[in-house]
Amino acid sequence: MTRVSRVLPPEPVRSLDAYAAAGGGRALDAARRIEPAAVIAEVEAAGLRGRGGAGFPTGTKWRTIAANRSPEPELPTTVVVNGAEGEPGTYKDRAILLADPYRVLEGALVAARAVGATDVVVALKDGEPAVAERVSAAVAEMEAAGWLGGAPVEVLLGPRHYLYGEETALLEVVDGRMPFPRIAPPYRRGVVEVVEEDEDVVAHDGASAHVEMAGPGPETLAPPALVDNVETLANVPALLVEGAGWFREIGTRQSPGTIVCTVTGAVRHPGVGEVALGTTVGAAIEEVGGGPLAGGPVKAVLNGVSAAPVPAALLDTPLTYEDMVAIGSGLGTASLVVVAEETDMTAVAAGVARFLAVESCGQCTPCKVDGLAVSDALGRLCGRGGGPYDLERVVTALTTVADGARCNLASQQQAVVGAIVEGWPEDLAGRTAPGAGAIEPLLVAEVTGLGEGEVAVDVRHRAKQPDWSYDEDWSGEFPA
Repeated sequence: MTRVSRVLPPEPVRSLDAYAAAGGGRALDAARRIEPAAVIAEVEAAGLRGRGGAGFPTGTKWRTIAANRSPEPELPTTVVVNGAEGEPGTYKDRAILLADPYRVLEGALVAARAVGATDVVVALKDGEPAVAERVSAAVAEMEAAGWLGGAPVEVLLGPRHYLYGEETALLEVVDGRMPFPRIAPPYRRGVVEVVEEDEDVVAHDGASAHVEMAGPGPETLAPPALVDNVETLANVPALLVEGAGWFREIGTRQSPGTIVCTVTGAVRHPGVGEVALGTTVGAAIEEVGGGPLAGGPVKAVLNGVSAAPVPAALLDTPLTYEDMVAIGSGLGTASLVVVAEETDMTAVAAGVARFLAVESCGQCTPCKVDGLAVSDALGRLCGRGGGPYDLERVVTALTTVADGARCNLASQQQAVVGAIVEGWPEDLAGRTAPGAGAIEPLLVAEVTGLGEGEVAVDVRHRAKQPDWSYDEDWSGEFPA
């Protein structure tokens, strides 16, 4: 098996001229010549699915956004490029933007044409200057060359919180608020820069953060927003030029195309690489990461903090949406963190639980309170004072942590920590034995850099408090 390079080129594209010389721009020209509905139909026929984690059919999303445009001309649709990458173990979107931002921007402009959007926002995280500078420079080149066609493209730098990557929380940031997930989906309520007096438009209309669940009622006048992941949009230009049939030449029927994997952990050469969907987990680890460190056995592969870990016995599972779900996990962002055989999975569970509990915004009380209870109990099990009660506390709190949740974060606690409790019970039971020595919880945090086999992780996350501060002591308050 060899790598492919549909969206992640082997060498960086240095300029817009170089991008155009290799065929860039043809998709945008095509999209402006044909009807928007035809563009959407081609994306639907190709079977492109969102690469941000959920795997939702991209064409269906575009068609829904186009059908829900606001009747108010002063409330236009916006395309938002989700580059707020923060899934632990993932670096693929930043790798794409650093290598070829032009492809992503062209895909966003094609999407804007297809759904009737008037502007584009590229949402990135603050503190990634190389990525922001690369994207901003590409936007400037495209504007100077007349590629934008009058559609402004803004580069927005948002906070370094995990929830910023959740699409409704991202829209809150675009609107100038904190990244607290909304209730209303983006096709019901997108970017609203001007607050109107109408109850259906104002920020407190039952759709945004800090409010109770909105009941059934008339459609909001607020405009929709198309929020698509960087990798998703990077697939669009070639798909439109070459056609749906070409796109489906690799991958599977339900998961056509490629996936950009990030392979880190106990491997010889951590890295980012693009492979055909349907490549097995084990083969991707070999191809992208050079195989397990020192050739040693693998205990599990942590799929970020979004889906159940893959045990060593299932490394032959194909990387597809359908196959990963079939084994009780999920494809997510193809974040493959390899866990060595000698690792105690209690340490992994403790790291995951703490990350999610800290990053919870607290709008949904069970998510924060029960998430912290799970984290604290696992922390005690990793220390010297844990006992059977702590394991019972973990199991009990996992049953209620997702009650009333408006986003998936609490369900991720259930999926990942719950799978470790069920899949490696001997590790957790061993931590309740008298005299068990202390172990260090795994640092689960955002990857801040990856290159030439070296991985940088946000070590400051060890000091991050549940109120999202870095104070010495937690205030006892929730971010929301």
